[in-house]
Amino acid sequence: MSDAKIPNVVVVGTGFGGLETAFYLRKRLGKRVQVTVVSASEEFLFKPNTIYIPFGKPPEAFVYELRGVFAKRHIPFVHAAAEHVDPKRKTLTAGGKEIPYDYLVLATGAAMRPDEIPGLSANANTIWSPEEMLRLRASFDDLLKRAKAGKPSRVRFLVPPNNKCSGPLYEMVMMLDSWLTKKGARAQVDIGYLTYEKGYIQAFGPRLNDFVMEEFARRRIAGQKGAIVERVDPGMIRLKDGTSEPFDVLVSFPPYVAATRFEGLASDARGFLLTDPKTRQLQGQPDIYAVGDGGDFPVKQAFLALLQADAAAEHLSERILGEETTAAFDPVSMCIMEQFDKATFAQVPLRLTGNPEMPVAVREDAPGMYRVGSGAVWRIGKKMLGAAIPARFMNGQPFHAGPTWAVMEAGVNVMAAVFSE
Repeated sequence: MSDAKIPNVVVVGTGFGGLETAFYLRKRLGKRVQVTVVSASEEFLFKPNTIYIPFGKPPEAFVYELRGVFAKRHIPFVHAAAEHVDPKRKTLTAGGKEIPYDYLVLATGAAMRPDEIPGLSANANTIWSPEEMLRLRASFDDLLKRAKAGKPSRVRFLVPPNNKCSGPLYEMVMMLDSWLTKKGARAQVDIGYLTYEKGYIQAFGPRLNDFVMEEFARRRIAGQKGAIVERVDPGMIRLKDGTSEPFDVLVSFPPYVAATRFEGLASDARGFLLTDPKTRQLQGQPDIYAVGDGGDFPVKQAFLALLQADAAAEHLSERILGEETTAAFDPVSMCIMEQFDKATFAQVPLRLTGNPEMPVAVREDAPGMYRVGSGAVWRIGKKMLGAAIPARFMNGQPFHAGPTWAVMEAGVNVMAAVFSE
């Protein structure tokens, strides 16, 4: 080790996985570990709530400065992009400089690759960054003006292959319907939703699919499953079955890839790091962990990133303390999806299937944990999460592994028992 008394843990990333890991280690181990955070961003973006930007919220409402937080927790911060890892020498290269480590946690996240679908970049509103959400706001504002002037429009939402979590797109199609209805402009807008998956939000199982179908029917949204896009021309989606779908406004999540590719580390064709499913240790490199969207777990979601971070940080803590290593990642997804007039709650215990076409499925051994509900009450939970997670992180504390979540989880369980199936 670089220091025989104090192990040096380098955490790469300032998203959900990176911050949860760094703050968990500091809380669990105190001065018994040196934690350093490396990232190209010195801010935390609460990305799940950027869905509100197209409907008027300012992007800066979801951005939080981190330097002061790291200083408060005695965590050195290196403002640089990670470039290379040398496992033999145990060094990370970032910003052209080598940073030694005893243990390394990679939480470098995912990125979008719209060019996989010819014409998607040029002809669709893609949703990933705050800048893209602002561009979508302009499209929605223009849509509203057209509707107010009595001009009909077609809006289509598109989930292409290799998308790893379609939940935010589901939120936005419902939010658009509610927003236009409130503005008195819904009658002029034809809304449709196309996904390559065999079920709506396929990873979360049949129960959520049924909820989505009911919502689509109630809101007069045309849904189409198994619609695989081949290319996008101006005003026209071309599908692989030879059919076409016209649009005036197209909103799409592009295909996912790893945000940072690490040559020489075990990864799949899209750059996602291959890990032990339970411990999140990199295959062949037990002193390197990968958590969050940059890892190989098929579903990319903030809550799952928190769970992976907690599992990895606890496993690492047990190793540093010489304890028996028992920590393991248990993929029980939880999300609350906004609709403006109400929200949809889903708690889904997942398992890996080994089938690339449907890589995760609902666990059959935990039926009581599979819960889905919808109603206005769930919007309260959505707002609470939107406030609590940044508040914990801005105090240099882990969210999921702390008392705030313990209280919220108790409340969610009560709500789930009453307001879900």
